[in-house]
Parts: sequence; structure tokens; C-alpha cells
Amino acid sequence: MDTEERRADDRLLVPVDDTVTMRNTVAYVVDEVSDAAGPVELHFVVVAETRSVDPDAQAELGEATDLLDRVDAWLDDDFGEERPEGLTVETAVLGTDRYLFSPGDYADEIRDYAEANDVTRVVLDPEYSPGGSTPMLRPLERELSRRDLSVDRAPVERRAERTVVTRAASLSKYLTVFGVSYLFYLLLSAWKPLDFLTGFVTAALVAVLLAPVAFSEQPSVGRVGKQFARLLVYAPYLLKEIAVANLQIAYVVLHPDLPIEPKIVELRAAVWGDAAVTTLANSITLTPGTLTVSVSNRAFDIHCLTVSTREALFDGGLERAVRFVFYGREAAAIASPRERGDDGEGQDG
Repeated sequence: MDTEERRADDRLLVPVDDTVTMRNTVAYVVDEVSDAAGPVELHFVVVAETRSVDPDAQAELGEATDLLDRVDAWLDDDFGEERPEGLTVETAVLGTDRYLFSPGDYADEIRDYAEANDVTRVVLDPEYSPGGSTPMLRPLERELSRRDLSVDRAPVERRAERTVVTRAASLSKYLTVFGVSYLFYLLLSAWKPLDFLTGFVTAALVAVLLAPVAFSEQPSVGRVGKQFARLLVYAPYLLKEIAVANLQIAYVVLHPDLPIEPKIVELRAAVWGDAAVTTLANSITLTPGTLTVSVSNRAFDIHCLTVSTREALFDGGLERAVRFVFYGREAAAIASPRERGDDGEGQDG
């Protein structure tokens, strides 16, 4: 093979995760490059699920670093006393400054790193699923292929594909889903003796079916409790915003000139995590005059009916409030979209 072909094959990018087959995947990669005739570059990356404003970020990003240290130790074991001359090993944690939602978002993050380091081949662990409990391997392979990357699965032994019912879930997940479901059922019931029994059975079924996919990370009683308490503060604030927006839209509708200026704008929101992003998107939609059309990375495409609704959106009141609910007071102090230089320019809609 010529130099360009060899160099392309000797630059490998391996996204890593804490899976039962990760160790064997590293061993496979070592075998792949052991006979290389020239310099070899191995890039091991962790695509983080935690974002920098999350109060648990330091602990979880520390786990990502520990995983990369483990990979480095495995390389020492597999290469023996000394690593081959010409071998370069690079490690990195990706995605800490973006909200990654879909397989395409994860593929974009991996593609950006690959382009920056002139890598064209990606080796995936057969158990790799960076989205937590959501299966992502196959769609991620397709998305990476669409981005002109050569994608291989490491041919190592793997567990059988798991269904929603059989996918692993911890006791804390089951108890959390059961508790929330039971409480919600009782809130809608008449609190008769039969309601307690039927609520228990219903909540148990919901927990069995949904606990394996309800969380992308282990729930923490302390964290959830604090978030729930802050949510009680957020609820009246949201109701106030909805009431004010209703009055503003009523004025617009009743005005003889109908002063509307519909436009779709892009909001680069500083929120991370499925629950926080969903809460912000739905809060925007519940507020009359604004409608969340789509979410990708940290970008919210939002239809705004009037200039005043756009101004309020980029002043960042709702965004700050949602950050307060999920990340605490310090995160609420992060600059608003306008202060971050986002002027809300968009397209007419």
C-alpha cells in the first residue's frame, strides 16, 4: 500500500465507554496496529454526557478521565514492556460545551475531532452507547458513515441485544419511577382504599416497563429532592410568565393594526441534559407567542409571533429559571443569551 493509504489506516479513533467489552476492544485495536510498518496514531475519546454547568459535572468528568487512564493502562499491558517506536496515543473528553441529543449530534462531535486530527477511521466497541440507556450504536454508525468516516465494529464477544424490558436498571431507578408514578396516580384519585391498591399495581407496572429507559444516569435522591424543591419555586414563575404573555398576545389580537412580526429564531441555550432541555422547550411552547419547533445540540429553533416575545426570549428569563431548577443558584447567574452575544436574528416565518 502507498504512504497515504497506510497513514489513513494507522490513524484510528476509538470512542470509549464503560462497557463489558471495552477491554477486548482495546486489545483488538492493539492487534490492528501491531504490524504497522510506520508511525501509528491512536485516539481514544470519551463523549461526555455531563455538561459544565451541571453541579455533578466534576465528578462525572472525573470518571471520564479515570476511564481514559484505564485505557492507557490496558495499552501498557497489551504492548508489553515498551510501546512500539512511532506509536502516539492521544486521549480527550469531548462534548463538555454542547448539548448532545441525537446520534447525529454525537456523530458531529466525533467527526469534528476526527477532522481536526486528520483521522478517517473509527473503531466502535459493540456495546458502545454514549446516550446512557438509549440504544445508539446502529444509528451512530450510520451517522458517522454519512460524515465520510470509515466505521468498523470491533469483532469482540458481546452480549445479546437487549429489549426495553430486559435492559439493566438499578434499584434506585425502579424506586424512583415507582414513587413518582404512585404519587401522580394518587394526585388524580379520590383517595379511596381501592385507589391505593390500584395505584400501587399501576405504579409497579410502570416501574417495571419504564425504569430501564427512564434515566440516562443513576438518579440521586438528594439531587432530585433539591430539583423538586426548586421546581416548586419555578412553577409560579412560569404561571406568571404565561399570564403576562397571554395579556400581550390578547393586546396584539385586539389591536386594529395587528402588530405581529412572525419569525423563526435560533436560541443557543446554556442548558444541558434531557430533562432540562425538555423543560425549557416545553416552557417556551406553553408561553403564548413562542413555539419551540426543534432542538439540536444547544440550538432551539423557536417561532416568535412578535418583537416583544423575541426580546423576552433573548433576555433569558426562562432559561435562567430552568438552569436554577436543574443546576442551582450558581448556574442561574450564567449570562443571558443576549449577554453572550446572541441577538436573536432569524428568518421570517
